[in-house]
This record gives sequence, C-alpha cells and structure tokens, in this order.
Amino acid sequence: MSKAQTQSSPLPRRIAAMLGMLAFSLSLLGGLESGNTFTTTVARALIAMVGTFAVGLILGAMAQKMIDENLAETEKKLRQSSMQTPVNDR
Repeated sequence: MSKAQTQSSPLPRRIAAMLGMLAFSLSLLGGLESGNTFTTTVARALIAMVGTFAVGLILGAMAQKMIDENLAETEKKLRQSSMQTPVNDR
C-alpha cells in the first residue's frame, strides 16, 4: 500500500467511532443506573465518548500501521519466492 492509501484508510476512524459509541452508551447506562440527573449523565457520557474517540484514533492508527507493515513484508516474501524458480522442475 502506498502512503496515500494508508492515510485515507477508514480503519482508525472506524475503531475510534466504535470505541467512542461504546463508551457513550456504557456511560449513559451507568449514569442512569446510579440515579444521576439526565444533564449530568449526558455530559459525562459525551466527555467519555470524546476521550475514548481520541484513544481509539491512536489505537486505530497503530493497528493500520501494523497491517501495512505485515502486508508489505508478505508482499516482499511473495515476490522473492516467485523469482526463485527451481533449476530442475521435473
């Protein structure tokens, strides 16, 4: 993959969005369960979502980098193995 493809990859944003929504929903449930007011619960859930979204972006970028490195290494091995043909193929 080229650098342009890596930068436009939706993986980091998807991971961040999923983690942010998970944190938001868990915070809402926890806040309502504990008897907090609606405003307090939603405000804390939004803060949890934003913070978790930022962490998710970092984790997603790290995951994308690992995938790109693994694909590049595998591609390199495949090229090397295809160039090495056996001398006696029969």
